Amino acid sequence: MKHTLILVGADKGGVGKTTTSRALLDFLARKNILARAFDTENPRGTLKRFFPRITEIIDLDNVADQMKLLDSIATSAVKVTVVDLKAGNLSMALNIFSRIGVLDAARAGDFNLALIHVVGPSIASLDEMGEVAAFTKDMSYVVAKNFINEANFFEWDDKTYQKYFAKLSDAKEIEIPKLNEMAYEQVDLAGVTFSDFTADKNSKGAAGDFSFVLRGYVRKWISDLDGELGGLNLITDLIDAATSPDVDGDSDNTSS
Repeated sequence: MKHTLILVGADKGGVGKTTTSRALLDFLARKNILARAFDTENPRGTLKRFFPRITEIIDLDNVADQMKLLDSIATSAVKVTVVDLKAGNLSMALNIFSRIGVLDAARAGDFNLALIHVVGPSIASLDEMGEVAAFTKDMSYVVAKNFINEANFFEWDDKTYQKYFAKLSDAKEIEIPKLNEMAYEQVDLAGVTFSDFTADKNSKGAAGDFSFVLRGYVRKWISDLDGELGGLNLITDLIDAATSPDVDGDSDNTSS
């Protein structure tokens, strides 16, 4: 199974980037795909709070931390890496990766590279898409419209679509559905994954005593989001690779 590096980022803050990373890691775990994560929100590390066992906090400006992330791709037994990029650092990160040859290596087939670009309800978010277009050629590029904490979202009419998507190579679009505010708040306060919340498990694996009603809202949200993520080629490829027989006839299932 070829390594897959998935970047989740945005140049605009407050659009739900880390929530998207959490949802993606949660989805992969439910599909029995082992993943590791790097949280570039140094030193606080919001993602690490929810996935402490698989997440390492790094400073992407630091060369030693760049090595922790990238030099381990060839040797890691875990074949999926999710990088939660610090708010406002998407363009900077892509510039770094371009300079040190990450994009070229992905184009050469050394590993799979994907970008999930989280956008909010503003034209400023759409402008980011044009700014990163130079980097997205030959990678899986997904535009994620985040509704989770925003009831209203602009609709892209045909002219707007053509303006912002014309320069993008094979861009895919998904929606992060709306989640009840109280349910989202309770998951956040509990510091657990979305799946553990619905299973009524706290951060130590014991009974969480979470609301039946709020767990129902989260369960429906997970189901809706699974439909969005499950339609992406980069995800279906991972699922197929994880369940296909290896050369010895065994299933290459990466679950722990």
